[in-house]
Amino acid sequence: MSRASWCLACVECGASYPGLDVRYTCQCGGLLEVVHDLEALRARLSLATFDARLGSRAPADRSGVWRFRELVLPLETRELVTRLEGNTRLYDSPAIARYAGLDALLLKHEGENPTGSFKDRGMTAGVSIARRLGMTRVACASTGNTSASMASYAAAAGMRAYVLIPEGKIAYGKLAQALAYGAKTIQIEGDFDAAMKLVRQVCDAEGIYLLNSINPFRIEGQKALLFELLQDLGWEVPDWIVLPGGNLGNNTALWKGLSELHALGLIPRRPRLAVVQATGANPLYRAFVSGQDLVPVERPETVATAIRIGNPVSWKKSLRAVRESGGVVEEVTDQEILDAKAQVDAAGIGAEPASCATVAGARKLALRGVIRRSERVCGVLTGHLLKDPDVVVAYHRGELAGIAATFANRPVRSAATLEGVRGLLSE
Repeated sequence: MSRASWCLACVECGASYPGLDVRYTCQCGGLLEVVHDLEALRARLSLATFDARLGSRAPADRSGVWRFRELVLPLETRELVTRLEGNTRLYDSPAIARYAGLDALLLKHEGENPTGSFKDRGMTAGVSIARRLGMTRVACASTGNTSASMASYAAAAGMRAYVLIPEGKIAYGKLAQALAYGAKTIQIEGDFDAAMKLVRQVCDAEGIYLLNSINPFRIEGQKALLFELLQDLGWEVPDWIVLPGGNLGNNTALWKGLSELHALGLIPRRPRLAVVQATGANPLYRAFVSGQDLVPVERPETVATAIRIGNPVSWKKSLRAVRESGGVVEEVTDQEILDAKAQVDAAGIGAEPASCATVAGARKLALRGVIRRSERVCGVLTGHLLKDPDVVVAYHRGELAGIAATFANRPVRSAATLEGVRGLLSE
């Protein structure tokens, strides 16, 4: 594929830059996105191209990102840094659908990626570009999942990784991954937004490649989630896609992928998007409801650490995507998140708290009649259950301050006797 067939363009002023420029924002300060030459692709790309690769044993074809490479990035397969990411299951649980008040709710579980979250889709693209550019060091700010993913892919590429995390604001399940994969992990005072501001300064000063979602190539990998979801559905478009909102790269990526498929004539329409935020970290929700620009939430707080972000970098692109889709932004409380999580976990699927904002939000929107019971709804679960096991145990023990253990499955004690255990079995 010719690299002349793509470039970077500013979403604010429209300025264009070469595709392999090392830059994250436009000179005007606007975010950049990768623009593909869709007309050049139209004549030679079909859905059958992607489906034919499902039976291949080539690593690029077996990846749930690079299987769709024409619409991701025009790199040679030898340049790719892949862990065969993607290929996650699409679950249909009648029990969860009933809880949400819907006839059916399909859940795409991105926690089944190599490092346990959807971040692997964007990271394979970002680290592959870093390799193409000859970079040897990469960095990110993170509340957990981004750092785990970046550390893993950097290790696979032989790069040095640096992670800035907000002190005391990261789940151990995620911190353990960053440490295990060899990233130099630096805890700083302040929240994620402070870490994000600092890591950009560090990368500019030291020539380190930044791999947060402000990096436009991350979005290209993340939109493959959408391609794979539609492939799972036989390329039939659902009515709604519901997903959590943190730094807001994910819904931006999904809408970009949908818009490209629609422009190519490969799908007949685009679904509506519903982005769900936690009440204690809800700047996009406030902007959506007020019709004003986003105002950062100072000191955001929620049990869902992966979306505990008060000043999301991709908010303009995210809000534009929601409005263009005719969708909505909703907020849910920690109680609603954890009760929904108990339902997802009890169905044998399991997910981290931030993921379950999806189910809590779908339920709330169905109760309000925004989503009709009969509509076809797909939700995204973004991270694995074991990303934040402390919250799981504390919920079921009834030990979370301010949270009612509505669906608790409390552990019980027994004497080490047959009679003692039998007595508990009958309860």
